[in-house]
Amino acid sequence: MKMNAYYPTYEEMLYPNKIDSTLRKKALYSQNKNELDPINLLNITWKDEKGSVRKLVLPKELTGVDANIIVLLGSYFPSGSHKVGPAYSTLIEGYIDNNMIPGENSILAPSTGNFGIGAAYICKLMGYDSIVVMPKNMSRERHEIIKKYGGKLFLTPSNESDLILTLQKTYELARNNPTYRVLAQFELFSNYRFHRYVTGNSAIEAVKNVGNGKISCFCSAPGSGGTIAAGDEIKKLFNNCIVAAVEPYECSTLANGRRGTHRIEGIGDKMCTLIHNVLTTDYVVCIKDQDCLLGIKGFHDWGEKLKSFGINPSFINYAKNLFGPSGICNILSSIKMAKYLNLGPKDNVVTIATDGFDRYGSVIEKLNNELNLQSNSLKNNWVENIFLNQDMSEIYNFKKAESKETLFKLKEKDWIQFGHCKEFLDSMKDMSFWDNEYSKIKYYDEKIKKTRIKI
Repeated sequence: MKMNAYYPTYEEMLYPNKIDSTLRKKALYSQNKNELDPINLLNITWKDEKGSVRKLVLPKELTGVDANIIVLLGSYFPSGSHKVGPAYSTLIEGYIDNNMIPGENSILAPSTGNFGIGAAYICKLMGYDSIVVMPKNMSRERHEIIKKYGGKLFLTPSNESDLILTLQKTYELARNNPTYRVLAQFELFSNYRFHRYVTGNSAIEAVKNVGNGKISCFCSAPGSGGTIAAGDEIKKLFNNCIVAAVEPYECSTLANGRRGTHRIEGIGDKMCTLIHNVLTTDYVVCIKDQDCLLGIKGFHDWGEKLKSFGINPSFINYAKNLFGPSGICNILSSIKMAKYLNLGPKDNVVTIATDGFDRYGSVIEKLNNELNLQSNSLKNNWVENIFLNQDMSEIYNFKKAESKETLFKLKEKDWIQFGHCKEFLDSMKDMSFWDNEYSKIKYYDEKIKKTRIKI
């Protein structure tokens, strides 16, 4: 196997300052000059050029709570979303294991959008052909970005919350072509490893010098179940931290078995994913999809309203393009949990903005056609209605063992059909399973380093 680029380790994605300084400088330069240069793989990190976590502490005039709500910003990753991290981790582990070979294997990436974009991008940089299998009713921009990176699209006749149909089609395609390999974000633990290590420790760094320097609550919508793995690492340091999974109200499968359709792209897929460690999930919070869409509409088009709440114009301008629907969903859940837990001014809630506004213009166009968004009521009251008036409804307690057992049964129902045996699924009921998967980071980091002599 011949390498044609410098591939980062998990440690270097968390601590990019450990990368050779000359290479790091080239990567930072290339990020804005030539995004298809493979050296951009060294920009897969939550950190900026100074080594600080890219984050935003939301104004309390916006959140209406005393607690500090800190949002990690995913739009600064290569390809515009932090999902490029698990796409890379999954592909590099497949490469190391000699299961995904450039020039020999084409990559199938089941996704509802951002992982597919990230997979197409990573495949382009690493020399693979990619086929993104996704529901057809996703935003137009998602399709266009995947094609820009050279990925092919296979669209399933379904919508956002019908991911099981997409998975079934992915494995059908793989069975019919032995050269295909599945970049299975929902079931490969490389996704878990990336987020527990890189995202989890970045979240811990993000609260330094904010409030009491601790994390009281971590909120994450489990699309693939990867990002919420950060909570496992956070709980190691802050064992009283509450981890809240976030779902669309319209498709609250974990909370109460509801399997409806919704419009928060990237989350709520009518399943409990294989890599979601439900042992460390304490609550499930449900958010209405229209609140999320109006939220990004408000930031992008009605930001001037924030001035009347005393919010600095520089924040308004900066935040305008930072959030997609899932980011707003995570923020709203953080507000609800801060109220529910009665958190004070020294307490910190951490959450994630997966991507930015750039891939949702068509979504907002559709919303504009559905509603009279020029009405004074919607425009003038969006801050109060969407952010300040979030209540404590639709919060479900999953701390008890019997509640977690319902999630294990859901996982069993979903994943036996994809070839995972009950004994394997039962082994996930012990934290040692997850710690063992996490410990493999050291093995892969050493293997990645050894390939560099081939450059």
